[in-house]
Amino acid sequence: MQKPNNRLENQTCIITGSSSGIGAAVAKALGAEGANIVVNYRSSKEAAEEVADEINKNSTSGEAIVLHGDVSKEEDVKELFKKTINHFGTVDVCVPNAGLQIDHPLHEMPLDAWKKVIDVNLTGQFLCAKEAIIEFMRRGIRKDVSNSLGKIIHMSSVHEEIPWAGHANYAASKGGLLMLMESICQAYAPHKIRCNSIAPGAIKTDINKDVWSTKEGRENMLKLIPYKQIGVPEDIGSVASWLASDESEYINGTTIFVDGGMTCYPGFTTNG
Repeated sequence: MQKPNNRLENQTCIITGSSSGIGAAVAKALGAEGANIVVNYRSSKEAAEEVADEINKNSTSGEAIVLHGDVSKEEDVKELFKKTINHFGTVDVCVPNAGLQIDHPLHEMPLDAWKKVIDVNLTGQFLCAKEAIIEFMRRGIRKDVSNSLGKIIHMSSVHEEIPWAGHANYAASKGGLLMLMESICQAYAPHKIRCNSIAPGAIKTDINKDVWSTKEGRENMLKLIPYKQIGVPEDIGSVASWLASDESEYINGTTIFVDGGMTCYPGFTTNG
């Protein structure tokens, strides 16, 4: 991980679903760069407060606060942005990270399981991006803090590219997110808004702990990773803090895969 250098000082960042896992790592990484941080949670208030406390303890210039909100509900997203703007004055960076899996073979998948995943993983990211763009356009550019009008960093997955049998709702949500991100760039890049995605591969979080916590599970997972290493949430935080900064100003409308080479399909190493 690159050492912090206050690249985000005087900027405010909302990270949804940041009470644990990748979201928490992103919140801490952006906070270490001097940003104000909104730690958003849906059900884990205590965990969110722990993340905010750690950021506040280590930050040199920013402040972290905790705000509740279900990203699949438009009124919650609007309230999340309203409270953030009331407290910090504006929003400079939005990281729509909240997501979930509800896995079923397609022929056994209840409609509710399909809808819930799409509502959170795709519609939730749309609602956050929409509110962020509204605020960026209202506020105008702040050249003293960034060359961009605002930055949106969608949290995607290698499964925006790699099909995933038994997880069609999840893969479809991430494939749809690719088009959402690129369409936002196409429409709003002329306004100096930057919109990109980060696509994690196999990352050690609680959602897949049953796999990487066993020897057999780790070995099977490593077969999918040319780099032969399972990622950690901090790997994603490092990329997010760079994408939020002006060091990546000319990057727009792209997905950065953080996957140890998983999208290079290592099963074809010996001609398939």
